[in-house]
Amino acid sequence: MMADNIIFPARRHVILGIFLDAAALQKLLRTHRSLIAPEVHGLQRPQRQGRRAAGLTQQQMDELLNRSAGTYGRLETGRYKNPSIDLLRDVALTLALNEQEWTALCRYARGEDPPSTLRPRSGQVVPGWFDVIHGISHMAYITDPSYDLVCHNETFAGLFPDTGPPANMLRWMLLDDKARGTLPNPDIPGDHGIPGALTGWRDIWAPYLLPQLSAARALMPDDPVLAAIEHDVRADPRTGPLYATGCATQVHPDGHVRPLLHPTLGPGWVAICAAEPLSSPNFRVMIVPFYPGQTRGRHLASTALTLTT
Repeated sequence: MMADNIIFPARRHVILGIFLDAAALQKLLRTHRSLIAPEVHGLQRPQRQGRRAAGLTQQQMDELLNRSAGTYGRLETGRYKNPSIDLLRDVALTLALNEQEWTALCRYARGEDPPSTLRPRSGQVVPGWFDVIHGISHMAYITDPSYDLVCHNETFAGLFPDTGPPANMLRWMLLDDKARGTLPNPDIPGDHGIPGALTGWRDIWAPYLLPQLSAARALMPDDPVLAAIEHDVRADPRTGPLYATGCATQVHPDGHVRPLLHPTLGPGWVAICAAEPLSSPNFRVMIVPFYPGQTRGRHLASTALTLTT
């Protein structure tokens, strides 16, 4: 079995045009392995040259990962070609990597970013983002991976003068009649329903919101908040049929321009700007400038609005 203290020459492989850095991979894993006390996992710390060795051994990592002997050693030394995401995830959790280190591990070992976050609801928004949101004059807010509202500014709160901003933005946009409007009552002559804030909800908003729900559920299938939203969407007579038939494939709204009825400023258009804080995977920073007017201005004319085939 290979000793832990052997350092292999730096190796760089290429997969899909991306360099895999074996030296960086070894440094990342070895550093974190040295920080884990074997006693935490009920293992004994081996003696090395008359003194206790720091951290877990490669053999102990195999034991904790429930992998065959030598598996972890091949990964750490860069000799494991194209390791599975499941193996890398188990290693990352065992070594208590954070989200940025998880991304680095996948890049060094596979030449690609991870398909999902390491932990379903990882990360907290860096406090500076709160100052950014409150310092923006346009409507602005942040949601977590479940679309729960984390923070917002006063301009955004103006969209909800009676109730205040909702607890969950995706639920509000898909299921609240104040967002989507009410349908005409066929028993009342001349009734056209009450318009909601999201003008053209069925044809312009819903076809993009529903794929966001579907994508979030695929990413976090065990998330109870998203599961409850999906359950109610399926049961709702307006969203259920749309969700069942499928809509657009886009899973984020960045760059879209959509009509919106502001409760105090009247009809207009919003240009949606969406971003993700690097330290908070799957959190969403939303900046939503509002432009009053029945027709959108020339500066918005080139931005996608309706579905394309």
